[in-house]
Amino acid sequence: MQNYIRKRAVKVAQYIIKTSNTVRQTAEVFGISKSTVHKDVSERLPRIDMKLAQEVKEILEKNKAERHIRGGEATRQKYAGSKEVTL
Repeated sequence: MQNYIRKRAVKVAQYIIKTSNTVRQTAEVFGISKSTVHKDVSERLPRIDMKLAQEVKEILEKNKAERHIRGGEATRQKYAGSKEVTL
């Protein structure tokens, strides 16, 4: 594994731990794809630092468990402005 990939994986992990952001939010901040973030934290990071990988895994599992709530809230906000009744 190349050094810049190792450094990126650790930085991504530290960012997720610090902010508790989702994979999508993290990918946007770092300018990389969601697939890259996921691969960095689920495949590469355990080979670099197992403890850090476990911390990130717990946060991502929490985010996954809560995603239906975030999705419902986003939908509610989307339609909050349109109170018109259509028949």
